[in-house]
Amino acid sequence: MVYAIVRAGGRQEKVEVGTVLVVDRQKAGEDGKLTFAPVLLVDGETVTHAAADLAKVTVTAELLGDERGKKIVIQKFKNKTGYKKRQGHRQELSRVRITAIG
Repeated sequence: MVYAIVRAGGRQEKVEVGTVLVVDRQKAGEDGKLTFAPVLLVDGETVTHAAADLAKVTVTAELLGDERGKKIVIQKFKNKTGYKKRQGHRQELSRVRITAIG
């Protein structure tokens, strides 16, 4: 079993070949491919975590599409002053499928 821990959008995700991830918006190349930086690589019984060895490893993915996250509402209120503020936010996301680890 081969899997890797990759850094994707400020978080770390465990990925295998075929895994579909939803990460912060990523810009793909002309061919729709992305690369992620591995933090850890597990290949059967071998665990690789040295930076020099991980520099040789690439995790590639294909962009499946861009989407937006669920809307969150930010409300601020101060009592007895008449101050109310309401704001919304939807995170920009990308859905990717891992194609190769190697």
